[in-house]
Amino acid sequence: MKINQEELKKAAGEASIKYVEDGMKIGLGSGSTVYWLIQALGQYIKDGGKIEGIPSSEQTQRWAAEAGVPLTTFSKVEQLDVTIDGADEVDKNLQLIKGGGGALFREKIIAAAAKTLIIIVDETKKVKQLGRFPLPVEVLPFGWEVTANRISKLGGKPELRKKDGDIYRSDNGNYILDCSFSYIADPAILESQLKNIVGVVETGLFVNMADKVIVGKSDGLEVIEKNCEGGRLKNSPCS
Repeated sequence: MKINQEELKKAAGEASIKYVEDGMKIGLGSGSTVYWLIQALGQYIKDGGKIEGIPSSEQTQRWAAEAGVPLTTFSKVEQLDVTIDGADEVDKNLQLIKGGGGALFREKIIAAAAKTLIIIVDETKKVKQLGRFPLPVEVLPFGWEVTANRISKLGGKPELRKKDGDIYRSDNGNYILDCSFSYIADPAILESQLKNIVGVVETGLFVNMADKVIVGKSDGLEVIEKNCEGGRLKNSPCS
């Protein structure tokens, strides 16, 4: 029986619920795979579980409200126990490209605020080297042309994201440049170079941030750990 991509996303999203414990404060990522996480969290709440989430996008906030997942804010929570999010690409070193849905800035905030970052993807998102997926870069609208020109000098080909014929704006009101690179040899170096460009708000490179990746595959789930040093969740193989 052929398994479609949506079923693989669902499997990965639902599998991540095993790392959720009562009382946790959870960063809720964005995207189609996270949708299935939120559905699972909704059932967890119905079964008596108690957690609170911080959403990374307005879409995620709507999904959480529909599923009955309680939300909180950073005015009440200083640190998250875990953030669970998707990705557009994951390489063998667990470096990521994110931002296909336009929420990269807020996604990076909740990732950085968490003790543990878990990424949930289907098998099509695993790559040998980052760069096949155009790298999203969030930029200020003012002078975006200058910013794009400077990005192009790093080897990328920036294209202003549009939706329904209009310029796309992030939830923060900024523009997004989708930058095509033939490949990204060193994500950390490129991240640093991009962040040094005036006008760049944030990039979709998530370097050395992921602790665990759950991959939905046609032959079952694959769980990849970054390493087994430092703190880990109770149900992690590293415990």
